[in-house]
Amino acid sequence: MIRLAETDEDRRRCFPVMVQLRPLLTQQSFVDQAGRQSANGGYRLAMLEDGGRVRAVAGFRVTENLFSGRHVYVDDLVTDESVRSNGLGGQLFDWLVEHAKSEGCVRFELDSGVQRGGAHRFYFQKRMHISSYRFRMELGLDESAR
Repeated sequence: MIRLAETDEDRRRCFPVMVQLRPLLTQQSFVDQAGRQSANGGYRLAMLEDGGRVRAVAGFRVTENLFSGRHVYVDDLVTDESVRSNGLGGQLFDWLVEHAKSEGCVRFELDSGVQRGGAHRFYFQKRMHISSYRFRMELGLDESAR
């Protein structure tokens, strides 16, 4: 079953999977930040449950810009390492694509770290392609000061 995580308790249940992708998070920092992003920036968290446990999680936003038009941007997409390659990540991916279509989106986008070869193979299998480079500059501010 796939549904949106609506409560702090839902977010807590998602944390053991999310931390596999975002290992610097603590449970409380994740719950707090996901809640803030949801309230302020339209962040949504989709959770796939199987056997009573959260097995895959996706953080995403429906957004719009001049370059991509209305689109879904996936911030986070991770399947529990104990059940990877069993089709659950594919189910969540397909749910996200259908959700994007239902929201009137014309594109589906995400970034993936250059070191994540397995994820890249998965995205290519899902008919995604590399469309740009992303550039970053650290500004030297302490993230914990936010």
